[in-house]
Amino acid sequence: MFRETARRFVEREIAPHYYQWEQDARVPREVWLKAGEAGLLLCDVPEEYGGMGGDFRHSVIVMEELGRAGATGVFFSLHSDIVAPYILKYGSEQLKRAWLNRMATGEAIGAIAMTEPSAGSDLQAIRTTAVREGDEYVISGQKVFISNGQTADLVIVACKTDPKQGAKGMSLIVVETDRPGFRRGRQLKKIGMHSQDTSELFFDQVRVPVSNILATEGQGFALLMNELAQERLTQAVKAIAACEAALAWTIDYVTQRHAFGKPIAAFQNTQFKIAEMKARIVAQRVLVDRCIELHLERKFDSVDAAMAKMTTTELQCEVVDECLQLHGGYGYMTEFPIARAYADARYTKIAGGSIEVMKTIIARSLFAR
Repeated sequence: MFRETARRFVEREIAPHYYQWEQDARVPREVWLKAGEAGLLLCDVPEEYGGMGGDFRHSVIVMEELGRAGATGVFFSLHSDIVAPYILKYGSEQLKRAWLNRMATGEAIGAIAMTEPSAGSDLQAIRTTAVREGDEYVISGQKVFISNGQTADLVIVACKTDPKQGAKGMSLIVVETDRPGFRRGRQLKKIGMHSQDTSELFFDQVRVPVSNILATEGQGFALLMNELAQERLTQAVKAIAACEAALAWTIDYVTQRHAFGKPIAAFQNTQFKIAEMKARIVAQRVLVDRCIELHLERKFDSVDAAMAKMTTTELQCEVVDECLQLHGGYGYMTEFPIARAYADARYTKIAGGSIEVMKTIIARSLFAR
């Protein structure tokens, strides 16, 4: 029933407008409000904080239905499954009451700011600082590649509260975007995912109350490590959904498109290519579904997440490339969803930790002794 609700919502409120949103380089705020009204935001947040009280599987369904429509630039998952859990698990009761209900309705949009111009996967190298002055933190620094950056009402900022302590000197602090000293930079132009607002953010002595810190001072890096597994699992879910969608579009296309007097699907090369992709996608789907089970059982770890994220995003890039080829010249036209999927896919091997970082995590687990 929940999948039917999510599918109807995407078919009615997102799919007909998504191509225009790509041209406009934005997802309208009213869509967030409609998604909140439909119960598609903060699915696994308890009802007392405005969520639907479900579990991670409900969030997966929303991701899969967006992926099925090729709406990869609608970043509900970042808001619901990355930002909200930090506040729910590590925020004060005041922060939970202030934000989670509004995030569940779509009234407030969340973002998380980790990456900086000189610090990507190496989070210990961040330079943004938060200096405590009485009952306030004074935050100064710059962030880049921040998803939901142009529309966010709150941003979880990774910053150094004690620069001399390395990873142990990092903290996570919630910053409301209407505070003096906060400034949004330009919306960055990307190869793909044009409807998704990716931005620079600037913090010029932004003052926030000490109560805005998540957990306690100096725990930021540990919190990030705790939550990155779920973030990478969301990427794996989206990747496999994108593979399944690309294959479905391609099967439909080659069945209808004719060449040399017969459907493209009648050629053995087409059949073999699609058969190979189907088998590989099913194998990865089994892996992703097992990872979801482990996550629900609280047995999913960073190594599992690295393997799932690495293999699914690599497959995504390979599948959309093969599918585009089977579309021929039309596959290169942006009005066809496979063209947009091809451009959108490339970021997945970078975001949330590059493929090389995933390999490092896996290798360390094998050579730990």
